[in-house]
Amino acid sequence: MRKGDWLITGLIGLVVVGAIGKGAYNLFHPLKDEGIPFYSTASHEVQAKASDMYRDMGCRDCHSIWGVKNPMESVPAPSLDGIGSLRSEQWLYEYFSAENPQKIIPTRLKAKYAMPSYASLSEDDRRFMAKYFSSLRVKDWYLEKVKASEYKKLTGNPYPNDK
Repeated sequence: MRKGDWLITGLIGLVVVGAIGKGAYNLFHPLKDEGIPFYSTASHEVQAKASDMYRDMGCRDCHSIWGVKNPMESVPAPSLDGIGSLRSEQWLYEYFSAENPQKIIPTRLKAKYAMPSYASLSEDDRRFMAKYFSSLRVKDWYLEKVKASEYKKLTGNPYPNDK
């Protein structure tokens, strides 16, 4: 065997050993894939009705949900992904019932982006909205990221726990 043949054989051997080693490592140390962190506990029927309300009431003009934003504008308000892990159904109902939601959560946004009052909606609609939004959950391993994102949108400052 010529010197060049030994070199090629050696390189092929290294590649094979490396591939086998990587496969063995991955077998015993699988990648941690947590999956999508957001989910809803609502029934399909509730989700379908809520989707219509979310679109018809213009919520997506300011908020994102399931990572989906209004394609025509940037999204100035907090994401609603995982809001049910941060707020209770009762809290959301009271918020949607407030004549002035800024008294509950002051806004730093321009007036055109300020959270509107939904107090004029029927009680059933406000309860439905609270039920649906409280069903939007986030897995525990992602909760701090949701808190940090909401805090930054609301205050303009980094989350205190961010290092």
